[in-house]
Amino acid sequence: MAKLKMKRIELIAPLTDSKQIIELLQRRGVVELCENSSEELEQMNVAAVMGEFEKFRSTVDQALNILDKYAPEKASLTDMFGGRDEIEKHEFGRKAADLEKIMNAAGEIIKNHKTITEAQAEIIQLGIRSDLLEPWTTLDVPTNFKGTSKTNAYIGSIQGSRTAEEIEAQLPEGCCVEVVSNFKEQTNLFILCSKDVAEEAENCLRRLAFVPVSESASITPSEMIRKNTAQRKELNKLIAASEKAITEMSEYREMLKFGIDFLAMRREKYEVLGKLGVTESTFVLEGYVPEKYFDSLKREIEKKHTAVISGFEPAEDEDVPVLLENSSFSSPVEGITKMYAMPSKTDVDPTPVMSFFYYLFFGMMLSDAGYGIVMVIGTMIALKKFKLENSMRKTLIMFRNCGISTIFWGAMFGSWFGDIVQIVGREFFGKEIGSIALWFQPLDDPIKLLLYSFGLGILHLFLGVGVSFKMAWDDGRKLDAFLDTVPIYLTILGVAPLAASILTEVPKILTTIGTYVMIAGVVLLILTAGRSSKSIFGKLFGGLYALYNTATGWLSDILSYSRLLALGLATGSIAGVINLIGTMPENKAVKLVLLIIVFIVGHTANLAINLLGAYVHTDRLQFVELFSKFYTGGGREFTPFAVNTKYIKFKEENINE
Repeated sequence: MAKLKMKRIELIAPLTDSKQIIELLQRRGVVELCENSSEELEQMNVAAVMGEFEKFRSTVDQALNILDKYAPEKASLTDMFGGRDEIEKHEFGRKAADLEKIMNAAGEIIKNHKTITEAQAEIIQLGIRSDLLEPWTTLDVPTNFKGTSKTNAYIGSIQGSRTAEEIEAQLPEGCCVEVVSNFKEQTNLFILCSKDVAEEAENCLRRLAFVPVSESASITPSEMIRKNTAQRKELNKLIAASEKAITEMSEYREMLKFGIDFLAMRREKYEVLGKLGVTESTFVLEGYVPEKYFDSLKREIEKKHTAVISGFEPAEDEDVPVLLENSSFSSPVEGITKMYAMPSKTDVDPTPVMSFFYYLFFGMMLSDAGYGIVMVIGTMIALKKFKLENSMRKTLIMFRNCGISTIFWGAMFGSWFGDIVQIVGREFFGKEIGSIALWFQPLDDPIKLLLYSFGLGILHLFLGVGVSFKMAWDDGRKLDAFLDTVPIYLTILGVAPLAASILTEVPKILTTIGTYVMIAGVVLLILTAGRSSKSIFGKLFGGLYALYNTATGWLSDILSYSRLLALGLATGSIAGVINLIGTMPENKAVKLVLLIIVFIVGHTANLAINLLGAYVHTDRLQFVELFSKFYTGGGREFTPFAVNTKYIKFKEENINE
């Protein structure tokens, strides 16, 4: 259990079988491949092929995104959580033969989308041009009108609001000015001048900062606007036709999804081929495989291909990947371990160590049996109804187990959707129902729960110290294992009853025994903690420093478990307030309706908030308190060459799952 033992694998086979062997390894998903380490072997140049496959994949992916935009897929809840579609090997080959059809469909979708985007851009431009021409609609000559045989015409604007008389006053004799439109910011003008004074008129217009009209056309502005409107209508028809064409291609959606995964797989295959060491007729493949899968993989490959596979123990200095495997009880919380860090070579897998306390603490923090029932029912339905990916299945199983723990603690504390049982009995049946707790109600005796929280925290921390003891013992450091753990056990066990007596009454015999045990632990800690120092003073100060660290560090760690009390009380208190709000009206009918509404909305929100809080703080107790006692982390997760697809998976893929 825990960390699987790895073997270093070396495979030698004919070069002609390289693609088939790589495809088989990809479907099995149990080998992490390494770069060729031999300088005597050559490597394939696959960059061009990989680039081509990536280009094709990007094209199909773009087409699918376009299709999803114009013809969104109707996804049910089952589709959202159902995971990837399983596919048989022969069906995969049949669909792969349709790659040309897939690429043609993708090209057609992209072509129609390009038509839409270009038409939309043109519509925007036509709109802008029409807006610019709007002030000129009263002009009854084309905007490119330059005059007659005896006159020059000028069509344009000057800044500010001006009258025709003001402009004519600044122009030479023989010029006529017509104001087409007038605004505060500018004045649009039509000016007609005799050719005799045209040069002088142009100089005057330059001094006035005259700007010719931007739209020069052989038709009038109003005709141009009508023409632009007609073009926009035609473009909108083109857009509608292209959108319809894209929508009608929704039948290709599944083919496009397959194409994305198929091309991604082919790219990854050639990427792996580039890692191989090759000669003229053979290739060499190196990597890591879990020892439990080595023999079956060896038999399968050697049966189907002419290949030689050897397995070796990894060298001490090798960066061997880590793959976790735990019991059905512990494996659901492997994701919590991975979230922190994978175990290093010298670490044990902390997953089985923390799993029991993880479920225990989660349940204590949420501590409402009603909420636990909702969690268990919800996760069980999802696990039974949906075809889930392995990681999602483990997550749901973890929350199911946490839900079971929540039911247990909720029943122990008498919390079923808060105090809804007592509320219903009192408000609707006139009966006072007392506590239904199997143990006690935390709101009535919070100090009791606080002490039990500290007690469970000490056990949790002692577990971490115990693991540290085992690691040192297995490493041959038996004296260190004893001297680094026993003094701590004695000190904390001795202090516990003395500290508890501050908050509650403790039998005198326990405090007396605790005093002697604490003294023994302190003395042993002072005498042994500085044993690595060569001088007497070094040993003494090393021991005193260790005592100081133990006192401050363990005090901080143990106090952290007060969050078990805090979150448990928060859940119950908020649930009680929700129930109280629902029973505020005097009229029973109104009260019933309000209680139902407030119950559903309020408890849903309370469950969501406190579920998140329980998850975060349970993780923290593992990461900060437990792991600090024995766990280093820093290992590298096993990343096998597998079918890393988005939409499909082989029925026989990833036999390590």
